[in-house]
Formats: sequence, C-alpha cells, structure tokens
Amino acid sequence: MTESKLLYLSRADVESVGLTMSEIIDAVEGAFREKGAGKVEMPPKPGVHPGGGDNFIHAMPAYIPALRSAGVKWVSGFPENYKHNLPYITGLLIYNDVDNGLPLAVMDCVWITAMRTGAATAVAARYLARPESSVVGILGCGVQGRTNLEALNVLFPLKQVKAYDVNGEAAQTYAKDMNARFGLPVSVVNTPKEAVTGSDIIVTAGPILKKPHASIKAGWLKEGAFASLVDYDSYWERQALKETSKFCTDDVPQLRLYQQMGYFQDIPPIHADLGELVTGKKTGRENPTERTMTANLGLAMDDMAVAPLIYQKALEKGIGVWLPS
Repeated sequence: MTESKLLYLSRADVESVGLTMSEIIDAVEGAFREKGAGKVEMPPKPGVHPGGGDNFIHAMPAYIPALRSAGVKWVSGFPENYKHNLPYITGLLIYNDVDNGLPLAVMDCVWITAMRTGAATAVAARYLARPESSVVGILGCGVQGRTNLEALNVLFPLKQVKAYDVNGEAAQTYAKDMNARFGLPVSVVNTPKEAVTGSDIIVTAGPILKKPHASIKAGWLKEGAFASLVDYDSYWERQALKETSKFCTDDVPQLRLYQQMGYFQDIPPIHADLGELVTGKKTGRENPTERTMTANLGLAMDDMAVAPLIYQKALEKGIGVWLPS
C-alpha cells in the first residue's frame, strides 16, 4: 500500500504563499458562478455553541467540481476572546483529494476566512454598488474591517474612508495602518451615523449577535449606497434595513437556517443570492439611486475556492510540513 501523507500549513505558512486579494476575488467570483449554475455541493453549515451566548463552532463542507476542490472548515467565533488576548475567529481547514477522498492538507483558516470574506463583499459590490463609489464607511475596525477595505480597494476608485469602532483606540490604529498600507485618507469618526451618512459603500464588521444592537437608524443610508453586512444584521435597525431596494445574500438556504436560530428577524424580502447575480439570473443594480445591500453569511465554497490555490503555491514554494496521514 502506498504511504499517504498530508501537508500541514500554519497561519504563517498560509500567509507566506503570497496569494493576492485580486486572485482571491477572482476565485470567489468563479465559485459563485459555479453556484449560480447549480454546480456546487454545499449543505448549510451545522454548528455547536459552547458556553452559549454568541459563541459558535461551525462545520463548513463544500465541493466545487470545476475546481476539483472539496473539504471542510472547522471554525470558531468567540466574541469575548479579546479579553484573553485571543482572536475572535480561529480554526482549521481540511482539503481533500477528490479522486480518493484522502486529505491532502490541513491548514490554518484564520487568514483564509478573513481574506475570502472581504473578497465576497467585493464580488457583491461589483454587481450592487455604483462603479464610481469612492467613499467607504467602515464600522468595526478589526480583521474584517481591514480585509473588506483591502478587497474594495481592488475594484473601486476609493478616495476616502471613514472608520468607526466602539473602541476609539482600535479605530485610531486602523486609520494609521490603512493609510500606511493603501495610501488612503482614513478619518476616525465618533458615531455610527458619521460613518454611514454620505458613504457610497458601508461595511458593518462587528461581532455577530443574535440580538442586534441596531446602531444604524433609518434615514442614514443615502440614495445609491451599497452596504455589506459582514456581522449579519447586528448593526442595523429594522426600518433601516427596509429602506433598501435590493436585499441580497450569498446563500438563501443558509440564511433561512439562521432565521430558525433567531438571526435575521424581520428583514426585507431577499432579491437574489450572489450566484444569481454573477450568472445574470437576477439583476444587480439597475439605477444610480437604488439602495442595495448584501448579508453575506460566509460560505464553505469561498474557502474551497481559495484552498487549492494556497495548496498549489505551497507545493511550488516548498512551504509547510509533511505529516503521515
């Protein structure tokens, strides 16, 4: 019997392969094209909730035949981890050989999760935001605030960023980091209203909460704006959500499952999922005044679109540690 082995990639390994945000956006959009064509196998993710509250650990399997990519991500989110100097999101991804089912690699999923989530926002924005959008409001200046801005900066002519966080020090650090990295003028604002009002694109990226704090009120989102709800609907007052002309998501069955769990109560009708937008089965933005929105839940197929790229680059560069399987 042939001895089998798998490649272990730490977080540092994953980051060091050199995959760019532009490559990740292309991969994620390609996966949504396959999804829109009905060619992705991806059950809604099951989860457990140790300690109760808003803690979660989710199992996220997916198979994308066109990419010959299959696997599962085991990912956790514990909102109180910051009190112990631990990251909110942690986990591992197992990448399998589609010919025989054997695991090819086990890789840390923190960087992958951060980057593909930002990429999914950018894919949605390509179809739902105005192409000339230049002012971005970021609410939540953690990891997702960073990667979502990075992804949007790939596709849009950004000129101004307004950053808000309940932790003012985090917002100040974010402003310095993003200005240094992308050369964008980033101003720290003191209220959610300042971040939302006048922005072309809004990203809410705080902790995911079953009971929304609803800091964003009706009347703040200007005509023609697009919003990406990375933290589900945690930031949004119900009447503010209902001002949108097109409310979209990355996966309807998964959103319905979350509604059964208590999330996304009293939201607008769903216009389309991103697969339908990418394939043209449903219309995206149709005029400059529409208020549009996506609530991307984070899909296993996003991870499985990125995993083969990381695996291949790791092989080419000799990155990682081989383990007996």
